[in-house]
Amino acid sequence: MANRTIIPFGPQHPVLPEPIHIDLVIEDEQVVEAIPSFGFIHRGLEKLAEKRDFTEFTFIAERICGICSYIHGMGYCQAIEAVMGLQIPERATYLRTMWSELSRIHSHMMWMGLLADAFGFENLFMACWRLREGVLDVIEETSGGRVIFGAAKVGGVRRDVSDEVLSRIPAQLKIVEDQLRDITNVFRDDYSTRQRLCGVGTLSEQDAYDLGAVGPVLRGSGAKLDTRMEGYAAYDKLDVEPIVETAGDCWARTMVRIREVYQSFDLLRQVIPMIPAGPVDMKVTGAPKGEYAARLEQPRGEVIYYVKGNGGKQLDRFRVRTPTFANIPPLLKMLQGCQLADVPVIVLTIDPCISCAER
Repeated sequence: MANRTIIPFGPQHPVLPEPIHIDLVIEDEQVVEAIPSFGFIHRGLEKLAEKRDFTEFTFIAERICGICSYIHGMGYCQAIEAVMGLQIPERATYLRTMWSELSRIHSHMMWMGLLADAFGFENLFMACWRLREGVLDVIEETSGGRVIFGAAKVGGVRRDVSDEVLSRIPAQLKIVEDQLRDITNVFRDDYSTRQRLCGVGTLSEQDAYDLGAVGPVLRGSGAKLDTRMEGYAAYDKLDVEPIVETAGDCWARTMVRIREVYQSFDLLRQVIPMIPAGPVDMKVTGAPKGEYAARLEQPRGEVIYYVKGNGGKQLDRFRVRTPTFANIPPLLKMLQGCQLADVPVIVLTIDPCISCAER
């Protein structure tokens, strides 16, 4: 019997943007068990809901995570609006949808660069991040921020976007989309990237279901589940289909995210001409009394926001089930039986956001 050794992966590691610690039990170079450890950056954000006015808490919800901040704020607002029975202006729902897809594009493009860096492809890493700046420019012009949008509010959105700016966005994004094809062809066809991704970290569709995987991790294993299909915001007016791959390995999860970027470009081409005229917010009176759980599709997968109010300005309870938290058990399954050298790449393919998971 081979000797077993325990090797710590993290919390400090070149491939990790945030601290996660996993004890890897290995035999020779093969991982036989992975034991996670969390809590390095717990910030108590959910407890703050009991001390802040529910309208102000949108800013805190956005700061659960930087990269997927907009949909955090939007999800919180949708939950509060449902409890209070608010029907926000139609223009606001379309703007929320537009910003959601811009958020998805910039998140996935950032992840593509990090994945390239994980297996040492530095030129590909820099190309992804350089091109992502074009998307951030559009976000800045429309919301005022580049990563933290600050655009969502209870009752609508904080700022309008002029028709003149909206008319320019499709052409700006088309430039990014055309240049992106050369980059994504490398992920799809290059021999070295396929060697590092194909057949590595395989997760079957049944295991993905049983272990509660969400987002590209779930769809990369063949499951046709995407929360946008529920039709929140303006998604019920758009042609949205889940992006699915069946191999269940690192390459499949990469292809899901790459195809979702192009899908988001297409959704933006659909939604921008459909944005109706009218106000972008409404006057909010009273306070939430009751409870509600809102479900949305973050770039990393389904996220659930639970709020409970008693009619006062502070919430009784605010709870978030983030996609990274849901994808940790599937990650541990992927790591079983892999080679030690493949661990960083497998970890990156769930697109881990530890600040989301710990809050």
